[in-house]
Amino acid sequence: MRLADSMRLAWGQIKRRKVVTALCMTGISIGCAAIIVALSLGNSAQSYLEKEIIGSLKLDEINVTPQSSGGGGGGGGGGASGSGESAGWDRGLLTDDKLEVIKGFDHVKSAIATKRVGNFRSISSDNLVNQNLSLVAMDLSQLKEQGNKFKQGGPLEQLGAVVFNYGATTGWIDKQTSERLNQMMSTDPENPKLWEEWQMYESMVSDMYGKNIQMERWENEKTVLSPQLYVGGVLDVPVGENAQFAFYDRQAYVSFETAEWLSNSLSPQGGTAPKQRVYDSLTIKVDDLESIKPLEELIQKLSLNASDNLMMRDQIASQMNTFKAIALGVGVFILLLASISIIVAMTMSTHQRRRQIGIMKVLGANMPQIRNMFIVEASLLGFLGGLLGIVFANLIVTGLNSFITASAGMSGLQVIVTLDTLPIGIAFAVMTGVMSGIYPAISAARTNALLAIKRD
Repeated sequence: MRLADSMRLAWGQIKRRKVVTALCMTGISIGCAAIIVALSLGNSAQSYLEKEIIGSLKLDEINVTPQSSGGGGGGGGGGASGSGESAGWDRGLLTDDKLEVIKGFDHVKSAIATKRVGNFRSISSDNLVNQNLSLVAMDLSQLKEQGNKFKQGGPLEQLGAVVFNYGATTGWIDKQTSERLNQMMSTDPENPKLWEEWQMYESMVSDMYGKNIQMERWENEKTVLSPQLYVGGVLDVPVGENAQFAFYDRQAYVSFETAEWLSNSLSPQGGTAPKQRVYDSLTIKVDDLESIKPLEELIQKLSLNASDNLMMRDQIASQMNTFKAIALGVGVFILLLASISIIVAMTMSTHQRRRQIGIMKVLGANMPQIRNMFIVEASLLGFLGGLLGIVFANLIVTGLNSFITASAGMSGLQVIVTLDTLPIGIAFAVMTGVMSGIYPAISAARTNALLAIKRD
C-alpha cells in the first residue's frame, strides 16, 4: 500500500467521523496554541527586555572605581606624598596616569572619567531654589558618548558653564514656598496634604536653560555662595527611562576646570595643589563584549575595581528561559491530555472497522501496512489540529495585546507570533498524533481477519 493510498483512506475516515475528529482536533489545537503562545510570549518579552531594560544596562561598558578614596584634599599628591605610607595609599587611586594606560588598551573605544564635586542647595537667578543638586565634574564633550541627547543647548567650553540632566530641571520652587514647606513639614511631618504638595513641586519641570545659578554651602555656621554658573545645556530623558522617575536623579555636569574654580571659591583656604587629577569613576566603552572580562583583569592589575552588567543580562535571560520552559511544559501537558482523546477515538475506530481490516488482510494487506494506515490517520489528525492551533494562537495573541495595552499600560510590549514558533507547534501536534496512534495501530494490525469478518 502506497503512502498516497494510506493518506486517502485516512482522509476518508476523518471526514466520515466528524464529531470524533472535531473533538480530537480541538484538544490538539488547544495544546498547540498553548505552545505557540508560550514561545511567542517568551520571545516577545525577551525582545522587550533587551530593548527597554537590557539595552539601558549599557552592556558595552565597564565601570571602574578606585580601590581607595585617596587623601589630601581630593588630589592624588596632597598631604605627605613621598612617604611609603602615602605611596601605598595612592596605589588604589584612579589617576591621570592610569587613565592614559587604560586608553591604550585594545578594544577600548573611549574612557570617560568623572569626579563627584558634591551635593548643593542651588539658587537660580530668578530666586528659585533646589534643595539637592549633585554636581559632577567631567569632560562635557563626552556627554554624547555616554548616549545622552541634548534637549536644549550643548556642552560649552567656557569656564562656569554647566549642563543639567532632565532630573536637575525638576524641584525648583521659589524661596518663600520652600521655606513654608520646610517649616510646616518639620512641625507636621505626618500631614498627607503637605507631602502631596511637596511631591507636586518635586516633579514640576522648570525651564532652566540660559539661567544663572549659584551653589550654596554651609561652612563655619554660615552660608557660602559660589560664583554664578551658566546653564548652557539641558539633557533629554535617558533612553529606556520613564520621565516620571527620572526626576529622582538630579545631576549637573561641569568641566574639571570649573569644578576646581568652584572648590577654590567655596573653600578659600585651599590646600596643597595635587600633582595630577584623581577621579571617582571611569566609564569605559568597548568594541566587543567578548573583550570585557580580559579588560577587567588588566584593569584590576592597576589596583582598581572593575565591574560590568553582563551578569544582570544573564540573570534576565535565565529567568526568561525558565518562564518559557514552564509555559512550554503547560502546552505539552495539554497535548498529553489531548493524546488521550486520540487514543480513545482511534481505539474505537479500530473496533468499529474490524470488518474493513479483516477484508484488507484477506486481500493481501500485511501488518505493517495496516499499522501505517492508522499511524498516518493519527498524524493527519495531529497536523489538522496543529493548523487549527495556529488560528487559535493568533486569536489569543490579539487578545493578549489588547489586554497588555489597556490594563498593563506597557504599549512597548507587543506579543508577536513569529514564524519560527509555528513549525515547533505543528511538530508537537503531529508528534502527539503519531504517539497516540501507535497503540491503536498495533491493535488493528493484530486483528484476526477471519474472526473479524465472522463477527460482523
